[in-house]
Amino acid sequence: MTTALRFLKRYPVVPLTVLVGIGVLALHTAGFAFAAQVIATVFVAAFMLWTIVGMVRSLLKGQFGLDILAVVAMGATLAVGEYVASLIVVLMLSGGEALEDFASYRARRDLNALLERSPQRAHLLDADGSLREVPVEQVGEGDLLLVRPSEIVPTDAALLDDVAEFDESSLTGESLPVTKSAGDEVMSGSVNGDDAVRLRVLRPAEQSQYQQIVKLVAAAEDAKAPMVRLADRYAVPFTIVSLVIAGAAWAIAGDAARFAEVLVLATPCPLLIAAPVAFLGGLSQTSRRGVIVKGGAVLEQFGRIRSAAFDKTGTLTRGRPALIDVRAASGFEEADVLRDAASAEQYSTHALADGIRAAAEERGLTLLPASHAAEAATNGVTAVIEGRTVVVGKPAYIDALTPDFVREELRSGEAAAYVAIDGRYAGALILADELRSESGAVVGWMREHGVERIAMLTGDARPTAESVAAAIGVTEVHAELLPADKVRLASEMAPRPMLMVGDGVNDAPVLAAADIGVAMGAKGATAAGEAADAVIVADSLSRLVDAIRIGRHTLAVATTAIVIGIVLSIGLMLVATTGVIPAVAGALIQEAVDLATILYALRALRPPKGSELGTVPSAQVASVMRSG
Repeated sequence: MTTALRFLKRYPVVPLTVLVGIGVLALHTAGFAFAAQVIATVFVAAFMLWTIVGMVRSLLKGQFGLDILAVVAMGATLAVGEYVASLIVVLMLSGGEALEDFASYRARRDLNALLERSPQRAHLLDADGSLREVPVEQVGEGDLLLVRPSEIVPTDAALLDDVAEFDESSLTGESLPVTKSAGDEVMSGSVNGDDAVRLRVLRPAEQSQYQQIVKLVAAAEDAKAPMVRLADRYAVPFTIVSLVIAGAAWAIAGDAARFAEVLVLATPCPLLIAAPVAFLGGLSQTSRRGVIVKGGAVLEQFGRIRSAAFDKTGTLTRGRPALIDVRAASGFEEADVLRDAASAEQYSTHALADGIRAAAEERGLTLLPASHAAEAATNGVTAVIEGRTVVVGKPAYIDALTPDFVREELRSGEAAAYVAIDGRYAGALILADELRSESGAVVGWMREHGVERIAMLTGDARPTAESVAAAIGVTEVHAELLPADKVRLASEMAPRPMLMVGDGVNDAPVLAAADIGVAMGAKGATAAGEAADAVIVADSLSRLVDAIRIGRHTLAVATTAIVIGIVLSIGLMLVATTGVIPAVAGALIQEAVDLATILYALRALRPPKGSELGTVPSAQVASVMRSG
């Protein structure tokens, strides 16, 4: 009931037209034809006036749509007394707009629900030590904040505690946690580690790093050219052809009624209804595949993509560290070192612990219980396992415990957890951001299916970026970029349309600047999701291929439906120039054309066939990463 009332309030013309039509038909049947004609004429004339006002506003903005032909069709049918046909044109025009708006509204409703989980409040520490929760906007320079474990830092601030770790991947693209010491600046948008920390605010929220990126997003959106709807591309030629045929028929026959008889067959309903129906079906398909698309115009662009760019961290990679190597010291076996370390990490909240535990489980190693376990915050964990004292932690921490410690050489993008067993150095576990197993297949599919240029745009270090790019077949790499650099490169990238995929706050400006910005939304990066045209809510890059396939399929169905409608309409208009199709019959025939195009447009509800994405075995990806 609530949905119905909301529809009536938002689109009053649709139900009102239905009610007027029923009343007009009732009056006509009862023998009050003149009253029926007056009511219909007044109603349609009022709608025409309202449409003309909107049409003029659009023309002043340089936008030409189908409203001109619709207004002429309504006027012509009224002039020759075909008021029922004019009511049908009103219903089709208003109903098509409502259908298109509904598709866009539903997509944005789902997206807003996804983005609402971002915190908008801060925990303020007063002088007496009490804690208050306040809106972020009320936090000022010099205030003391408490940021709890795994919370987002609300504004730029300086760390007051001795040491803490923060996840800055959504800001900088660096997938590994960053350790900060007392006095270091912590950027807003960073995610706190496993311990509550105290911060002193350096800048209010509106001047923070996060807000600077938001402003860059707004500028990028303003600079992006608006999308042109599919139906509008056919509006000018169809309008001109229809008016020329109708005008020629009038001139040849010398009868104004002939103009209306021809033009009633030129009502733009196939263009107004077929495309929205097809794109609504496509949006339904993408939603089922885990991709929220902001409207039919965006889905249309998916079907035209010719170049693409990807962020690295969280997009081509999973954005979390995974074990890539076990370097056991002399006298220790790799499996034993990994098993004991993973068993100890069961009692740790460190960012690398999950990757170590997962690697042990993937190798079939059974994790052992500890008789005692303790964690030294940000340094490491100690556990007694089957009588062995196992310590896993940072190099300085292990170095202080073992006389034979050896620091491992690491490449850019790698991190190490060092292991000591019973006071002896046992080895190191090397971790790096895990490459998505589907990334190579996605890049390969796009290249095979008409995407001419594929690049990586990342803020991460060049060696790490080039290693990942080599593993998945991307040859164009732009690394160590700031958000403004990404926007510049994306705006210069050709051919168009251009698609950009990212996940972090630092990707928001370039997502806004791209023809289509796609956010990996599984991690809930609010700024990226708000700036994007589509959000992949499933944690898989393969959904991007699904969106492109559905976009192409939907575009093909919509275009074919429109062409069918136009060809049938023009053919019938040519026949009507001879006078063999009366206006009433023409209106009924035109509705049959409308029905045919709508039924064809419903084919977009079916999944596209063929060209599905293949997969790349995880072991093969891991091998490439180690060799890279």
